[in-house]
Amino acid sequence: MEKRDRALFELAYACGLRAEELVSLQVTDVDHDGEQLRVEGKGRKTRFLPVGEVAMAAVRLYLDSARPALCSGDHEPALFLSKSGRALGTSDVRRRLRAWTGRVGHDAGSATRGISPHTLRHSFATHLLDGGADLRTIQELLGHASLSTTQVYTRVESARLRSAYARSHPRA
Repeated sequence: MEKRDRALFELAYACGLRAEELVSLQVTDVDHDGEQLRVEGKGRKTRFLPVGEVAMAAVRLYLDSARPALCSGDHEPALFLSKSGRALGTSDVRRRLRAWTGRVGHDAGSATRGISPHTLRHSFATHLLDGGADLRTIQELLGHASLSTTQVYTRVESARLRSAYARSHPRA
């Protein structure tokens, strides 16, 4: 289960996936050669997302060594399976994340409280923004229809905006 959970959370963070998107993934949605993921998001919109090396390695390890033991005779197409061989649900994802953050919670104190799959998605967007990605790119990666949703989502703070203005505008 550790390999499955590692792959699950690495992929969630690497691609900024919603819990619903994670549990709807099928084995065939992972393009190992292209290092990308086919995701069907809200409104049944399909997007293709790049997958980083760390997440791809975790998924490969899970598929090669852990998933075959979970797969029952009916060959469940879902990427992430429970102990019983059925597709994970969103509540399973939340429960697994709570269990893992609980393990480190003793050392981290209150820092791990309130962590959810959505926290990983928010971190994905915030880290991209901090790394210099533009909002339109983040919008596309997250699958947002509106740029205003992305702006709220990434919590573009006024200090960050002022700093960008000061660095970028010739009359600042």
